[in-house]
Amino acid sequence: MIDWPNLIREFITLVVVIDPIGSLPVFLFATAGVPRSLHRRFALRAVLVAGLVLMAFLVAGQLLLELLGLRLGSFQVAGGLVLFLFALTMIFGESKARQEIESAERDHLAGAVFPLAMPSIASPGAMLAIVILTDNHSNPVSDQMMTAGLLVLVLLITLVLLLMASKIGKLIGTTGSSVISRVMGIVLATVAVDATLGGLEALGLLDLPAQTEGIAD
Repeated sequence: MIDWPNLIREFITLVVVIDPIGSLPVFLFATAGVPRSLHRRFALRAVLVAGLVLMAFLVAGQLLLELLGLRLGSFQVAGGLVLFLFALTMIFGESKARQEIESAERDHLAGAVFPLAMPSIASPGAMLAIVILTDNHSNPVSDQMMTAGLLVLVLLITLVLLLMASKIGKLIGTTGSSVISRVMGIVLATVAVDATLGGLEALGLLDLPAQTEGIAD
């Protein structure tokens, strides 16, 4: 029997951590120097790479962390730091990722992997959420397959939004895109700090008060 409340909860969790809408400004930022004719392939490659990474974590993420003797809290702290560094590049403008795209004369799709596929779509938070939702010690294979199906659905939603991103970018213009990129950079930095604090709390290094309002990853 299908547990609909649990499926809805997992779907909402995946939407929040993958954040399809939040990937739009990252897509516009990363494709600034890419010919418009390649934007569709850019989006497809990004979603495919992100999907492969997240599926790999769904299948073997927990096993890998346990084999390496790593704690989930440590993974969350590391992911938060990576997200924060990327957020800074969005806030302050010209970034390493942008420079890599501009210098890749033979591969305009280089930016589809970084920064779009990772860490925007397949973010450390999304990887961590996948590992938690498919806990091998408590969830049967059937439940893990349901989670995999929900992951594919969220990735398809992300792809559709990215394919519409060019029209949205044309509507808001360069200035609007720049503003959105910086605002989302600030939001991403906040998410990164929250992830880092959560990881420190999971490691027992912090004792944070219970969160009564707001959205938690």
